[in-house]
Amino acid sequence: MPSVLGLLEAREKKVREEVARLREEAERVEAALGEEERALERLADARVTVAEVLAEPPVAVAEPVVSAVAGSAVPRRTEGMTAAVLPADYQRIMSVLESDAAREGMRCQQLAVALGLQAVPAKVEGLRSKAKRLVERGWALQVRPGLFTLLAASAS
Repeated sequence: MPSVLGLLEAREKKVREEVARLREEAERVEAALGEEERALERLADARVTVAEVLAEPPVAVAEPVVSAVAGSAVPRRTEGMTAAVLPADYQRIMSVLESDAAREGMRCQQLAVALGLQAVPAKVEGLRSKAKRLVERGWALQVRPGLFTLLAASAS
């Protein structure tokens, strides 16, 4: 027959293990609670900020600018049309090709460097696509094998 002290020690050991397990669980829950409270605070701050912005009177909108917007389509060139109607990216390409460095033509890698872009395939192919679009739409670019340059008539 087991002794009373042995039974008490076994029971005490079991209760200590349960207390340790519950403490670990409480620490985990407390950490999760802290994270969720911080997330709740950020969401509440965002809601207040949005409500403040929406409560402000609308700002007067300036007259729309007639020049092109980044990402807009490149129009077909007609007589008297200037490069100002082109999207900003295309205007930058035109300005580089108007420079003395591009007099003999530029490869797309050279164009990328002149525009301050990395000469990586993704950037170079994007520029090639834009330059070809300018050629297709009748802008002041012509393609010689592998080169893009201004048309002689538009250089003046």
